[in-house]
Amino acid sequence: MIANQFLRLHRRVVVFLLGILYMALLYGLYVPDWTFKVVNESSSLSVLNYGTETQTVSISSYYVILVVQENRGPPCCGVRGSLEPPCNAVGLIDRFILGESHLYQRPVYKRTEECSINSPDYGPLPPNAPSWCLAPFDPEGLLSSLMAAITCLMGLQYGHIMVHYKGHMQRMIIWLVCSSSLLVLGYVFTVIGVPLSKPLYTLSYMCITTGASGILLIAMYYTADVINIRKPMILFQWMGLNALIVYALAACDIFPAALQGVYWRSPENNLITATELLFETALHSEKWGKLAFVLLEILLWGLVAGFFHIKGMYIKL
Repeated sequence: MIANQFLRLHRRVVVFLLGILYMALLYGLYVPDWTFKVVNESSSLSVLNYGTETQTVSISSYYVILVVQENRGPPCCGVRGSLEPPCNAVGLIDRFILGESHLYQRPVYKRTEECSINSPDYGPLPPNAPSWCLAPFDPEGLLSSLMAAITCLMGLQYGHIMVHYKGHMQRMIIWLVCSSSLLVLGYVFTVIGVPLSKPLYTLSYMCITTGASGILLIAMYYTADVINIRKPMILFQWMGLNALIVYALAACDIFPAALQGVYWRSPENNLITATELLFETALHSEKWGKLAFVLLEILLWGLVAGFFHIKGMYIKL
């Protein structure tokens, strides 16, 4: 009993320290102006036009090297606590330790209005696009991993509640208290100025997503274990039994990328794009169409995992 209490206290201390470290680095690190390399595309120079703003642009046979001058207009850095794409501490740490060649080349901010004429989707750069639209950025970098570690520890806490409390109502009440507290805490953080940002994995994002996941866990636990309605959960069971296959093929975009490689006349005329367009046209809404497409993807991969389960095929570490 004493050992269990010590471990629970130890986890809370670790969560607290990781949160403090993350916030201190995110808001305390000084982010200077910086350079980066991009592949020299035909449209690269035409979109990097700032009028009278001063920049140094050097052209080699393979790269365009962009150097943002200090105090010469946007997108200058030299700040602390910025959460904007060009000047945040998350990118600074990854560039310094990992190097830009190891960072993700198509970050989500390339779907913003500043960086895509097809926003909120990827697309060509608009006129006068800021230079950081061409910079690499990893939303799952070193600093963001601190928040991911806290999420894992919170999930471990939910599991320990199931182990140490045997009654259904006890478990659900404690889960509800924890989840509601996280949701309220996340909302408070957003009110005081910590934005809900997935690319930066901010503290408010961690609290709200963890709390919402806890509420969903309660609903699924009540349905499957309390009132014994398990058939609707069979897809999740199949996906859990073969999570690595689903992750590798779906979440890592291996299978979607392969499908997009098969197209009619132009790369835009592929099966995935056509299916999304079909849903958007049928529902007369881009957002609802994308939601329907995502739900179809979940159903598809649940059935694929079920097929592997029926065949007795599993991939485990």
